[in-house]
Amino acid sequence: MLSQEARPYIDASVPVLREHGVTITRTFYKNMFAEHPELTNIFNMGNQASGAQQQSLAAAVFAYAANIDNPDALGPVVSRIVHKHASVGITAEHYPIVGRHLLGAIQETLGDAATPDLLSAWGEAYGLLAQAFIDEERKLYEAAGVEPGQLRDMTVAQVVEQSANVRSFVLMPADGQPLADFKPGQYISVEANLPNGRRQLRQYSMSDAPGAPYYRISVKREAAGAETPAGTVSNWLHDNLKQGSTLRISPPFGDFTPDVTSEAPIVLLSAGIGITPMISALNAIATRHPERHVVFAHAARDTAHHAHQDDIAHAQAVMPNLQVVTFYEAMDAEHEGKPGYRAGLMRVDQLPAWAYADVPVYMCGPLKFMQQQWRDLVAQGVPPTKIHQEVFGPDLLDHLR
Repeated sequence: MLSQEARPYIDASVPVLREHGVTITRTFYKNMFAEHPELTNIFNMGNQASGAQQQSLAAAVFAYAANIDNPDALGPVVSRIVHKHASVGITAEHYPIVGRHLLGAIQETLGDAATPDLLSAWGEAYGLLAQAFIDEERKLYEAAGVEPGQLRDMTVAQVVEQSANVRSFVLMPADGQPLADFKPGQYISVEANLPNGRRQLRQYSMSDAPGAPYYRISVKREAAGAETPAGTVSNWLHDNLKQGSTLRISPPFGDFTPDVTSEAPIVLLSAGIGITPMISALNAIATRHPERHVVFAHAARDTAHHAHQDDIAHAQAVMPNLQVVTFYEAMDAEHEGKPGYRAGLMRVDQLPAWAYADVPVYMCGPLKFMQQQWRDLVAQGVPPTKIHQEVFGPDLLDHLR
């Protein structure tokens, strides 16, 4: 628990972090990578280039300060972060390095305003948070039966074109030994050794049901945007992985896990590549409880960019109570007016009705998509406690701002 002496300084930091948070975190990463370049092999350097990583840390530090007495709000955030940390092999030895450079960045940015008492308070607060992360990450490593950063060799058994920019990779264990089980919604980290000599790890959700002798991931080729660079790892995977290739992966992690064991109704909403954890859940339900009532809605740019249509068709063939609604921003003549298809962005009021107060809703997709669905779901009468979303980076803290 934070001491009474430190608390006023943390409380007073909230407006300062709101104003200077990104500057502090940019300084933090610059200084830390200069002293420890080996950490660039763990951190997502694509997010560094786009600025997302700096925004994410700034949001995390701000949210921690603003909610330090609200464990109910911070608990889910800590859980999501420790799963991500475990997937890339963060160890207890990393935390003193991060803490030293974070405090140094606060001092460098704030100058004389960073008094010894303020820095002492943040040192105490960081120490408490770091210990919470270390303890939870240790539990995850022990449960997975691995050492931090331990990866496993996999062989690419099959490559499947799922859409115009999404490709699935079916991965078999190179040693022939059984795979660790996972829950739909979880992800693995994959290792890419890039031509520039840098090693990068990226997380990809499982895109098939558990229980098979293989893992399947589905990767969107991320093209460069107006303000964002092309996805380094996604393009490397598309360009280099072929049948017979070897890929190293982490065990499955992640705490976004739609309940596929229940027979009660469930709603699964997705957009773009956010369909992957939903397909894992849908395929699991089709196998375990095909009679279950499921609303499955997906939004895509058009039919050419709609991944995993074969999986959805298979589920429809075996699940009599499955209701599928597909939204295309650009509707084609083949699907226009066809039952189950809608033109434009996803709208909750165009979905089949369900018992809004009782049925859990799981969603995954771009931030703007999830923000809009959240607002519409709540307006429709869905309690926020019934809404679960898979998010990474700054988006994770959206509800704490």
